[in-house]
Amino acid sequence: LFCFPGGWQLSRERKQPTFFVVVLTDIDSDRHYCSCLTFYEAEINLQGTKKEEIEGGAEVSGLIQPAEVFAPKSLVLVSRLYYPEIFRACLGLIYTVYVDSLNVSLESLIANLCACLVPAAGGSQKLFSLGAGDRQLIQTPLHDSLPVTGTSVALLFQQLGIQNVLSLFCAVLTENKVLFHSASFQRLSDACRALESLMFPLKYSYPYIPILPAQLLEVLSSPTPFIIGVHSVFKTDIHELLDVIIADLDGGTIKIPECIHLSSLPEPLLHQTQSALSLILHPDLEVADHAFPPPRTALSHSKMLDKEVRAVFLRLFAQLFQGYRSCLQLIRIHAEPVIHFHKTAFLGQRGLVENDFLTKVLSGMAFAGFVSERGPPYRSCDLFDELVAFEVERIKVEENNPVKMIKHVRELAEQLFKNENPNPHMAFQKVPRPTEGSHLRVHILPFPKINEARVQELIQENVAKNQNAPPATRIEKKCVVPAGPPVVSIMDKVTTVFNSAQRLEVVRNCISFIFENKILETEKTLPAALRALKGKAARQCLTDELGLHVQQNRAILDHQQFDYIIRMMNCTLQDCSSLEEYNIAAALLPLTSAFYRKLAPGVSQFAYTCVQDHPIWTNQQFWETTFYNAVQEQVRSLYLSAKEDNHAPHLKQKVREKKRTLIVWD
Repeated sequence: LFCFPGGWQLSRERKQPTFFVVVLTDIDSDRHYCSCLTFYEAEINLQGTKKEEIEGGAEVSGLIQPAEVFAPKSLVLVSRLYYPEIFRACLGLIYTVYVDSLNVSLESLIANLCACLVPAAGGSQKLFSLGAGDRQLIQTPLHDSLPVTGTSVALLFQQLGIQNVLSLFCAVLTENKVLFHSASFQRLSDACRALESLMFPLKYSYPYIPILPAQLLEVLSSPTPFIIGVHSVFKTDIHELLDVIIADLDGGTIKIPECIHLSSLPEPLLHQTQSALSLILHPDLEVADHAFPPPRTALSHSKMLDKEVRAVFLRLFAQLFQGYRSCLQLIRIHAEPVIHFHKTAFLGQRGLVENDFLTKVLSGMAFAGFVSERGPPYRSCDLFDELVAFEVERIKVEENNPVKMIKHVRELAEQLFKNENPNPHMAFQKVPRPTEGSHLRVHILPFPKINEARVQELIQENVAKNQNAPPATRIEKKCVVPAGPPVVSIMDKVTTVFNSAQRLEVVRNCISFIFENKILETEKTLPAALRALKGKAARQCLTDELGLHVQQNRAILDHQQFDYIIRMMNCTLQDCSSLEEYNIAAALLPLTSAFYRKLAPGVSQFAYTCVQDHPIWTNQQFWETTFYNAVQEQVRSLYLSAKEDNHAPHLKQKVREKKRTLIVWD
């Protein structure tokens, strides 16, 4: 089905050989790249009839001459590795040996190809030959975590334009269905790969089918998000889809159904990204209105242009995820680490609580995979880790300086280019090509049947020769992941300092007056203290001050003191929004069961009975976050204590106590 996505059809013409790469995904979510080289050979066994209907609807009478009917045949190379140009050359060489009748055994070519050892990522090169006068080179990337795109990203922007690609980018990040159509199968593969690579450091985890066969078009009705490509001959069928964003690669348009609300990047990031892409893709835009413009600014060559565009998106993600590591919570270490991302804290501190784009991104499967993969504090690092840890401030400073911004983009592009092309001096390569017009020859024998036993025998011989070769694996260099800057608001708002030192002092004085039973002073300062509690820092100050007055988990108050404390607690809790950090409400929680008053002999009233109606206590996310925080504190206490005690004799008892506490929490 995938070798002939439009169906297997006979032809009355001798067509040029074609090449494209389809992607299959197995049950373990591993991808297999199937490189298909399709050619046409004369169908000598076809028996014609008196009347045959041929392409175009015309009818001819009499027998169809055998040499006038051609059947497609595919050579397919399946690999977990993505080296499309190498695979094109190898399949092309096999086809060349066949069509030009070169004196080389096809079995030996196939055996040499299957037995070729491909080095692991790390920038190493591998020279090899299939034995037909060819000399080929495999160049591995420096880091296999970075996508390899060639020129596909630049081509996608050339086909669709800046605004359309940004719309598709937002669509896949917010888990919408995206469908490409084109008259070229290889363009479909390139477009899907380009769109997915723009998501880096996120990874797409939904169905990914760059070339969908005609007989599987019902997959487009799937309820899950996807990235799929189909041939343009089916565009009349796909326009009936109501919940799919359709991109026409050949026409340069996209169609977003009315029922889809497409969330956009938050400002000012959207404007900055559009401006940066315009400067890179249209470098003469800035001087277009000059009376005396400089000589026409040349575009970077396509491979470097591709990396410059990707660098813009890399900067975008560094800004979006700035400080994400400060919101990671380690809630289990053994047997496998479990890391939770404090989404509400991140959104609150970034000032994006009501931004539906980032909320959807953080709730998606791609970001869950990002946390799982990049959350651990000790692992191998790549370009994104360095960027989000050390370069965010530079990006922010340069946002209003196009010259500096372009300079930084080009520095990042150089690193992305070097990742794909680490060796500036490439070895000379030579791959024989078929004779010009060879596919038009009248007398070509059918592709011969391959002797499978002979191929296996030759593969075993090659494997035996390569037994002493160094292993293809590479030891990853691991390090402590840099934490980077803290989470800050995405907007540079000049606001008044609401929680000044003076306001915090008012809260502290009021609490002191309450516990010293200075009723008159308390009545004077209480209104100002309640107003100050509108600010987050003052609410945090309240919890800290109340904690100082708790002795052995209990604090008895008289009726007046109790009423004052309850008023301040209620004022604090009513301003704790459902999407805030929750740490203030969590800090107040033990205090509500610590402060109490005597109503009668043997009858006590605790503070929690007067604050239990606040909506924060019915928020499932609050309890989940509070639990994760408590577990992380227990884990930190356990391991830090173990390190400080240096395996002291009483450590085992401490470990047992900590485990018991965790079980109680669970």
